[in-house]
Amino acid sequence: MTREVRAVDAGQPETVFVALRDALAGAGPAVVPKEAGGRLPDGSTDKETVAQNVALVIETSGSTGVPKRVALSADALLASAAASAGAMGGQGQWVLALPAHYVAGAQVLVRSLAAETEPLYYGGGHFDAARFAALAGGLTHDLRYTSLVPVQLARLVDAVENGDREVAKALRRFDGILVGGQALTPALRERAEDAGARILSTYGSSETAGGCVYDCAPIGTTAVRAVDGLLEIAGPTLAEGYLGDEERTHAAFHEADGHRWYRTGDLGSVDEGRVTVFGRADNVIISGGEKVLLDAVEQAVRSIPGLEGAVVVASADEEWGQVPVVVAPRGTGRTDGDGLLREVRALVAERVGRAGAPARVLAVAELPVLSSGKPDRVAAARLADGSGESEA
Repeated sequence: MTREVRAVDAGQPETVFVALRDALAGAGPAVVPKEAGGRLPDGSTDKETVAQNVALVIETSGSTGVPKRVALSADALLASAAASAGAMGGQGQWVLALPAHYVAGAQVLVRSLAAETEPLYYGGGHFDAARFAALAGGLTHDLRYTSLVPVQLARLVDAVENGDREVAKALRRFDGILVGGQALTPALRERAEDAGARILSTYGSSETAGGCVYDCAPIGTTAVRAVDGLLEIAGPTLAEGYLGDEERTHAAFHEADGHRWYRTGDLGSVDEGRVTVFGRADNVIISGGEKVLLDAVEQAVRSIPGLEGAVVVASADEEWGQVPVVVAPRGTGRTDGDGLLREVRALVAERVGRAGAPARVLAVAELPVLSSGKPDRVAAARLADGSGESEA
């Protein structure tokens, strides 16, 4: 059996909420939250159908720019919501501060439906700490939650450290703040907790219905293992696969040991149940004959004040083959030429190794991003290979 697919403008999260309610109940079509309203992908029709159990389709360009359409069943979404509630101390009321076409944003709506609570919607526009704090003041449930990406959390913490008492009060009101999408640096987490925030770092993807590992521990009945250094995930939250792409589905999902596993493509380890993520397996370069994990370099770079939003990409080099390059937005106050580069190189050499020391720091007017809000690393790499932008 099949059901139709309905594209819903993610800029109207209240509409997505209602559409998801009907989809989860089996009374409406599957929902595709669209970044900008209404059209299904090229080549599809208004009468596109999916399997009857599919309730939500998340579209993402992925970190490499290759489009994906992840099909999630109602059972997977509700299992994720239940596991999250168990890990956070119960069901409650949520503030939606992420776009509804992100899996993390859609899951805020699913958790609200499971809890039978009405979410509060931040809406569009630039994320503003004072506006978020005012919205959080309207939460009425005993348990209050939100889900953020690190840059949003950093803006809230900055406001608190600059003396904004209302933002500080709002942060302390939440019983749990999920932070995911990108790695949460230890420094930012410490600052947030010093401000009174209750932080849970999350790891997961659209293929796992969002975060399925909180603070390095799998939630619910999620299982995580490392196979040849690559993380695999099993459990009831796994996606059905990729719409219209059987080859990719078979490559990413497989049966083994009586379970269905998702190959994450992330390097990592599992030690006594504790999951450690090292970075993307496809984000490794060979520099001077040595392997360099760019995600590890980036994590070290982001620990430097003023470079929290930087990305690290590979650039061709005649001598070394490839070298890491830091791409950072201007206006951070950290564009002080050779002094900054020396600081970056010294820190990375200490933490990652000399081969990982970036060759240069490139200051750009604005970092390119994907529709998901994550950095567009392909575009950033093009900048690093020479776009006329100035070097710090």
